[in-house]
Amino acid sequence: MTMQYSVAVRNARLDVVETTIGVSPVLEIRSGAPPVNCAAADSGTVLATVNLPSDWMLAASAGSKSKSGTWQDLSADAAGTAGHFRLKQGGACHMQGTCSMTGGGGDMILDNTNFAIGQVFTVVNFALTAGNP
Repeated sequence: MTMQYSVAVRNARLDVVETTIGVSPVLEIRSGAPPVNCAAADSGTVLATVNLPSDWMLAASAGSKSKSGTWQDLSADAAGTAGHFRLKQGGACHMQGTCSMTGGGGDMILDNTNFAIGQVFTVVNFALTAGNP
C-alpha cells in the first residue's frame, strides 16, 4: 500500500521549507542546465539576482505553497538565456530547478527567458506542491 498524508501534514512539510531556508534568501537566475544537485558547484552565468522578501512564501494551503509578493530584478546582471535558478541563504544553495516562460514546463515561471544587461524581469509563478503518491 502507498502511504498517504493528511493535508495538515502536507502543509507542514511545505512550510518547513521556508523556515529551514530562512528569511530573505537570494534568488539567482542562471543560464544553462542546473548542476546535478544543490551541493554541486554553481554552473552557468548569473543573469539576475533577486533579494527575496523576508516572508517569501505564502503559508501552505491544500498541499501547495506559492511565492509571496513581487519577485523582480530591476536590472539584469548579464545577457543570456535563463535555464535554471538557485535559491541561496548565506551563499549556500538550498533549492534549485529549471525556469521557463508559461507553458515551457519549468519549475519557476518567468516573464521572459532572454535577458539583456539592465533589463527588468519578474518571476510570474513559483509554487511548491506536496501531493500524495
